[in-house]
Amino acid sequence: MYDIKWIRDNAELFDTGRRRRGLEPLSAQLLALDDARRAAIAELQKAQERRNAASKDIGAAMKAGDAAKAEALKAEVAQIKENWPALEEAERYAIAELDAALSSIPNTPLDSVPDGADENDNVEVARWGTPRAFDFTPKEHFEIGEGLGLMDFEVAAKLSGARFVVNKGPLARLERALAQFMLDLHTGDHGYMEVNPPLLVRDDAMFGTAQLPKFRDDQFSVSAGRQATPPDPTAEPFVQTSDFWLIPTAEVPLTNLVRESILDEAQLPLRLTAGTYCFRAEAGAAGKDTRGMIRQHQFYKVELVSITTPEQSLDEHERMTGCAEKVLQALELPYRKVVLCTGDMGFASQKTYDLEVWLPGQGKYREISSCSVCGDFQARRMNARSRGSDGKPRAVHTLNGSGVAVGRAMVAVLENYQEADGSVTVPMVLRPYMGGLTHIRR
Repeated sequence: MYDIKWIRDNAELFDTGRRRRGLEPLSAQLLALDDARRAAIAELQKAQERRNAASKDIGAAMKAGDAAKAEALKAEVAQIKENWPALEEAERYAIAELDAALSSIPNTPLDSVPDGADENDNVEVARWGTPRAFDFTPKEHFEIGEGLGLMDFEVAAKLSGARFVVNKGPLARLERALAQFMLDLHTGDHGYMEVNPPLLVRDDAMFGTAQLPKFRDDQFSVSAGRQATPPDPTAEPFVQTSDFWLIPTAEVPLTNLVRESILDEAQLPLRLTAGTYCFRAEAGAAGKDTRGMIRQHQFYKVELVSITTPEQSLDEHERMTGCAEKVLQALELPYRKVVLCTGDMGFASQKTYDLEVWLPGQGKYREISSCSVCGDFQARRMNARSRGSDGKPRAVHTLNGSGVAVGRAMVAVLENYQEADGSVTVPMVLRPYMGGLTHIRR
């Protein structure tokens, strides 16, 4: 979220950033809203000052025996009091209108982000590993899982509908093994602190990381069923009240751990990781990846979050992306690293790297990790600050990334380690987590 003062001081820079995202300039409209806010505040302050002055003058007039003047002043104070609610409402409306406008504006891309319209304009910056040459036609992950009798989409549909899966036996263990391996790597080798956060969060937390209000339709809200009170035999048995949101990623609770606080900069960067289930409505994904585990309503992911000073954030972005790459390298999964263009990057991001893993069943690279630096965009929404040696508080910088998506990692393992007989070789690094199992067979 932007500081309107920054926009006033950097209007052309702000509009240039919007143009790079393919958006219309907006500084003039925002500054007009700010002018209206300032005017409303000034009008209320002016009325308050006049009311205070008139109240004092009433006493002076009465002491001087000027009853007529005292009555006129009393009438003026009464009129100000009558107008007061309207003035307060005008101030609230002007403030809310500006805040609503600011909260719907995406972050400004860094200069190093390539311009472009969509994913076709993303720029590849590196590749790692060589795709395996198969002497048979490789299958997609759902064909492998169903062939093993361990991946069931039909039963999941009976339970929950489309975009869910039931994994069983060694596949369920493989998913757990991947998550545990990633968490052990990030905490043991990469210096992240593991956190077990809530999966249900309130509006403020979703607003803080910019899932709300713009991406409301992509989220799952949760209603608590409460018995109607007092009991009414004619009423519905339960009253539904929406209290929470299911997290779309652990970025939400991890980043919000520092909301409304002032951190000591000597303790930064703060590096956090969590393995959690994540929930997304996929409202804009109709017809995309309808088969398999690529795009589901519920999935498991290991998240990385960093809280830094402004001076640290760009180096931390490179480091965080490298930590995610280490996961894929340890699993010996070929991947490529791309920097997202201005037309494809996320709402809160200043710059994003995607890691795309090779899927031989599909014959293409697919996203498995997205690592973003957000600058102070989220921190301003959360009121998260730090204080350095000069004693002055300032907004922290926040970063988040997948370290990595566990379900997609399992997809990649199944497709890259599949064998002609339908079995799957367990990657060496996962075997200690699989009780020494070397192959998954039917």
